[in-house]
Amino acid sequence: MGEAESDKPLLPKKSVFPVSSLPSVGANDEEDRARIEELRARCTRFLNSHGNRPPSELLARIPDDTRADRYGTGGVVEELEAEVADLLGKPAAVFVPTGTMAQQIVLRIHADRHGRRSVMWHPACHLDWHEGRGYQWLHNLVGIPVGDIRAPLTLDALTAVTETPAALLIELPQRDLGGILPPWDEMVAMTAWARQRGAAVHMDGARIWEAAAGYGRSEAELADAFDTVYASFYKGLGAISGCCVAGPADVIAEVSEWRTRHGGRAFALWPYAASALAELRSRRCRMPDYLEHARLIAAAMTGFDWVRVLPDPPQTSMMHLQLRVSKAELLDRALAIADSESIWTFPEPFALDDPTQLRIEMSVGDATLGFSPDEIFRLLRRLATGG
Repeated sequence: MGEAESDKPLLPKKSVFPVSSLPSVGANDEEDRARIEELRARCTRFLNSHGNRPPSELLARIPDDTRADRYGTGGVVEELEAEVADLLGKPAAVFVPTGTMAQQIVLRIHADRHGRRSVMWHPACHLDWHEGRGYQWLHNLVGIPVGDIRAPLTLDALTAVTETPAALLIELPQRDLGGILPPWDEMVAMTAWARQRGAAVHMDGARIWEAAAGYGRSEAELADAFDTVYASFYKGLGAISGCCVAGPADVIAEVSEWRTRHGGRAFALWPYAASALAELRSRRCRMPDYLEHARLIAAAMTGFDWVRVLPDPPQTSMMHLQLRVSKAELLDRALAIADSESIWTFPEPFALDDPTQLRIEMSVGDATLGFSPDEIFRLLRRLATGG
């Protein structure tokens, strides 16, 4: 018998705020994809983040003296967990293979402990838009979007909601808004609001390292406002994969049990943990440099009608750039630059605002630092205007 419509989790509603769910290329998908991959392989410089690093390079950064774990116990996994717990000022941390798994688990634990099933978050919450609503399918949680989808979450938006949730989730920075951070006092007030109502406070800190630099504060000071924190290693840091959840020891012990139930206690997690530890130690200290370069890039774009920086100035080392260009024009111009100059830019948009306005997501990393703001300006102008 087929499943009743009322039993199915609802898909995210269409919104005036677009998210990163566009098809990757045009109508001739296979042909375009082959061309894209061929040109990418020939490029020697990459504009975004840390560039296109082959597996051999990622693996080469793992130290020779790395100690293996066994089913997530011992070795470099425990070394990483201890270092992350210390950096975030939490009693304990546990390594989890994916952020999707990690955040579903920790929100489930908060819900069980508080005897409620609802979680409040921003309308563009990653769990709701990009993860198949696993929180609902697997854990019977109910998401409550709060506030304006085009603006950061605010205390006023929270106080307008009468329901008391099991947890409040705050994403720092807000990726779908271009890396926006709420003002520090506003963020602290929102966490206090949740605690006053007996709710847990969880940070979606996929980019906590960037957020700390944006606030000009330590990760521990930032994490202190939250009961639990998820921190990714592959996004801003550029590790192979994986994340940690940090928080009270009893909560983290339960996260570890749920990791087993989710199938996340693989026999050997050390390659991921070792890569995470290497990149954490290498790139965490560079976050202020990435942020400064992002702001110099944004300043170079000021006063031109073919580009808009979101937010301006950038609040973290990531930003969105809204260009007056069609998707087809962007693809053709990006591939032309790749072909003629061996520079990989942005052949695919992050989001489509209308047929002639699209946004690209730019994250500043090691590869980006190899370009001056003026050079980046010229490349982006070519993408937007063709000249």
